[in-house]
Amino acid sequence: MVFASLEFLTLFLPAFLAIYVALPARWRNGVLLFCSWLFYGWWSPVFLLLFIALTFWGWFGGMVIDRAPSQRARGGWLAVFIVVNVLILGWYKYANIVVDSLDSVLGAGHAGSIPWRHVVLPIGLSFIVLQSISYLIDVQRGTVAADRSMIRYGAYQGMFVHLIAGPIIRYAWVRRELVSREIDWDGFAAGARRLMVGMSMKVLVADTLSPMVDAIFSLHAPTLADAWLGCGFYTLQLFFDFAGYSAMAIGLGQMLGFRFPENFKHPYLASSIQDFWRRWHLSLSSWIRDYLYIPLGGNRHGEWQACRNLLLTMAIAGLWHGGDSWNFLLWGLVHGIALMVARLWRRFDMPTMPSWLSHVLTLVFVMLAWTLFRAAGFPAALAMYRGQFGLNGIGLSDATLVPLRPVHALAAGLGIVCVLLPLWQQRWDSLPDTALRQLWQAGWPLAGFLLSFGLIVARGAVPFLYFQF
Repeated sequence: MVFASLEFLTLFLPAFLAIYVALPARWRNGVLLFCSWLFYGWWSPVFLLLFIALTFWGWFGGMVIDRAPSQRARGGWLAVFIVVNVLILGWYKYANIVVDSLDSVLGAGHAGSIPWRHVVLPIGLSFIVLQSISYLIDVQRGTVAADRSMIRYGAYQGMFVHLIAGPIIRYAWVRRELVSREIDWDGFAAGARRLMVGMSMKVLVADTLSPMVDAIFSLHAPTLADAWLGCGFYTLQLFFDFAGYSAMAIGLGQMLGFRFPENFKHPYLASSIQDFWRRWHLSLSSWIRDYLYIPLGGNRHGEWQACRNLLLTMAIAGLWHGGDSWNFLLWGLVHGIALMVARLWRRFDMPTMPSWLSHVLTLVFVMLAWTLFRAAGFPAALAMYRGQFGLNGIGLSDATLVPLRPVHALAAGLGIVCVLLPLWQQRWDSLPDTALRQLWQAGWPLAGFLLSFGLIVARGAVPFLYFQF
């Protein structure tokens, strides 16, 4: 089940909200946990058992670590519980890739192939594991106390509003609200508005561009125009898909009495690669900073060690995204190298670029890196790069022109306008707070939601891109 589906909007969400609001506050964590498991089990009852087992493992691990008699014992138990989480994630993420790579080597040596049954990646597993690891580390550090209630911890771990594709919520952010939270009309209305905005981002922009992205990235020899059109469409699709999901998750959380932090802060307006990672997928960026980069030493031991730590953490971030090919590892390494170059550029007092040039170069680099992220494999990425550098011709090919429709241009134009809107936000905020302005602020999310709902009815639900991670 996905948020942008008829099952969720017309059946699950109304029924859940009616029960959640009607029952006493002390029962709400139990209702949230049960309905979240139902939400996950709608996709796969078999993997629901794995999810329940991981939830119990995280809760049990917190209890064991918290009761360990010494700091050394706490660290030992932490290692045990983290290793099990990582092994499970690694199996589902990389078993197929490793076998395929071995088959390629064996095939080159005419040794045959390995008998293998394809391993299906459970949706949301990466987010589930990172949340569990952050909780266990925080308990070991003493940042939070282990939760004695399995129901309360399970509601945190399994909350359907962010279960499938984030944001990655830390226990410390919601521990008070898990104990006591209020549902007020203003918060519910603001959350519902955020839900509608996220739905519009997902359906009107991301889903509309999706068919063209698929068509262009499947071309064997895209031209310069094909490749950059596809890359531009995917740059918009990925942002509006993922940021739209995050907006829906934050809105749903607010409707239930939770306050989640923002996950995106206008990343395509970034002025540097460091600035991009301070704006993109903030819950992941802060996670790899606090639980990987800083524990590795951060920038405390000199520039070269800091560069090593940047490269290693971004490589791990790439591996976390991976599931279909080694492209994600390469994507992480490319970003790690870019962060290293930017750090050394500043360290050795290299010339400062004009602001406009820095913005342009950052966006171009991010788009080129997204090519690795989207391509089905390394050969497909190379084909797109050949096109982006004009090695397959320049003009739009017939394979791109035939499926291209005005609606794709409309969706891309809407996306670009929305990306640029923050540049005019200060001027917008200075306008008088008139009734017309209030009507516009309240009316356009509802209009976008109704149009999105109509499109879902007409063309069906499109899965969120980050489900595959």
